[in-house]
Amino acid sequence: MGTDNQTWVREFILLGLSSDWDTQASLFVLFSVTYMVTVLGNFLIVLLIRLDSRLHTPMYFFLTNLSLVDVSYATTIVPQMLVHFLAEHKAIPLESCAAQLFFSLGLGGIEFVLLAVMAYDRYVAVCDPLRYLVIMHGGLCTKLAITSWVSGSVNSLVHTAITFQLPMCSNKFIDHISCEILAVVRLACVDTSSNEITIMVSSIVLLMSPFFLVLLSYIRIISTILKIRSTEGRKKAFHTCASHLTVVVLCYGMAIFTYIQPHSGPSALQEKLISLFYAILTPMLNPMIYSLRNKEVKGAWQKLSGQLSGLSSKLAT
Repeated sequence: MGTDNQTWVREFILLGLSSDWDTQASLFVLFSVTYMVTVLGNFLIVLLIRLDSRLHTPMYFFLTNLSLVDVSYATTIVPQMLVHFLAEHKAIPLESCAAQLFFSLGLGGIEFVLLAVMAYDRYVAVCDPLRYLVIMHGGLCTKLAITSWVSGSVNSLVHTAITFQLPMCSNKFIDHISCEILAVVRLACVDTSSNEITIMVSSIVLLMSPFFLVLLSYIRIISTILKIRSTEGRKKAFHTCASHLTVVVLCYGMAIFTYIQPHSGPSALQEKLISLFYAILTPMLNPMIYSLRNKEVKGAWQKLSGQLSGLSSKLAT
């Protein structure tokens, strides 16, 4: 009976943020602009790194991966949400829902592992600067990036398969802006305790393990910085890590709050706002954080702007 009912549900209804038309129209404009800024900002970061040979270093290799993850994550969530703001029937087919859950969960996992890899990169840069390029060679960087992508994808594949095997019965209203895993699991008409335990265990492995690696890296980094005698040297070492540390605090803070305790976790509204934070705010802020706080990126941007201005002048004459 459960299986029959599960097959009967061929689509879900996303309740979204609001049912008021004026509110939805305003949100459509707001999120359309922020999505375009997100795509443009991350595209410019990747372009700068590609064009400027001074940015062909391990740190910017990982930053390129982070920008690609951010754009992909935003694209998984935001376009569907924008369509639903203007649609009367806010349905998403079962297959699309499963795909959205897989990609959003996978890309989120990739980002957390990638941030831990970037913390290790900063640790080597500050604590062993003379051997930095020897340790962080191209082969190791590629392997670390592949590990990030594979671990996040495998974790997401397992969760997606388990979640969509649950009997949903006639439940098809998802009180969320997207097919987020906890919101979908709640639709099941069976006991989901084992699923929630699996989510928690997975969160500990894929979220807390990288988090503790980041924590350990920064304990060593701070310890090394405090041993530097000159104030200028301490400032330079701190600025080396400032951008990454800001992004780490933003990403890990919200994720830990959301997933580590599913039973006593946030309300449905809080979950929606947290998802918006990851889908819109974080991908939009990351390029700004790395640009505004990074002399090398600002220098590359000024160089590119100068080249474009020179090209424009030549074309005009």
